[in-house]
Amino acid sequence: MSKVLATVRNMFDKVGITVTSLCAIHCILLPAILPVLPLMGLSVAHNHAFERIMLLVTVVLGFVALFIGFHRYHRKLYPFYSLFLGVFIYWQRDVWGHEYEHAVLIVGASLVVLAHVMNMRLCNSCKSCDDDH
Repeated sequence: MSKVLATVRNMFDKVGITVTSLCAIHCILLPAILPVLPLMGLSVAHNHAFERIMLLVTVVLGFVALFIGFHRYHRKLYPFYSLFLGVFIYWQRDVWGHEYEHAVLIVGASLVVLAHVMNMRLCNSCKSCDDDH
């Protein structure tokens, strides 16, 4: 059971990093790609509901991965702090205004990715955890 849990946690961390990174790239490149989308037959490009759903998926993946790592391996809370701070910053990106949106997005997404990276490193550095549980 512990091998399955470790595999699930590791997969969730990697998927969380990927989804967060792709979401950030999407948001950063969208203004440059937006004029070309109608030529490709795509008219719904900047959908706030879709962005919020993707952010919620990222939060759920991140929380599950971090909770498994916390509960099974490291008992450290700071990956959670990074995750929730990053999500909060990302969620509030519109509050800062359009001119700061990309910078706020990069900071928020970086904190979410950092949470996953910290979780993976903490879990992988635990030498005796598999023997103890």
